[in-house]
Amino acid sequence: MKVIPTENPDVLVFEPRVFTDARGFFFEAFNRRLLGAHGLDFDFVQDNQSCSKCNVLRGLHYQVQKPQGKLVRVLSGKIFDVAVDCRRRSPFFGKSVHLILSAENRQMLWVPIGFAHGFAVLSEAAEVLYKTTDFYAPECERTIRWDDPELRIPWPIAQPILSDKDRAGRAFAEADLFE
Repeated sequence: MKVIPTENPDVLVFEPRVFTDARGFFFEAFNRRLLGAHGLDFDFVQDNQSCSKCNVLRGLHYQVQKPQGKLVRVLSGKIFDVAVDCRRRSPFFGKSVHLILSAENRQMLWVPIGFAHGFAVLSEAAEVLYKTTDFYAPECERTIRWDDPELRIPWPIAQPILSDKDRAGRAFAEADLFE
């Protein structure tokens, strides 16, 4: 598996080695030893999967008190994936890493603890699967406005389809963030 650094050294992209033949393809989607070699020695405790239609935007979500690291991949379709550094003491505070994840490129994004995460669906539909380092705790969940001007995220869709929770997200400057 190839490890691709991003602008933020804590956010990593993993690209599996794909073996293709007349039958189809095979690749290792998860390897604990490989992640551990890159400092990601976590016990993943929960897998979440969503299916969303074109122009759906989910996020920007994170949990306080019970923060989660996430390993995100796309099973079908294509998304614009975003991780925002919410750690006040980070030199990358308030900056985002964004990239296209797709079933075609098979890349996975590591979203560390202390980051908000969101994505927008660019294909007709997309199925997204992500592993988390802690369980979902609704009382700890927070949402930052997807279009907060301070974050300057270059979302590739102008009129996203949002949930009520995402529509009611807080401004980054007013959000409960990490020290």
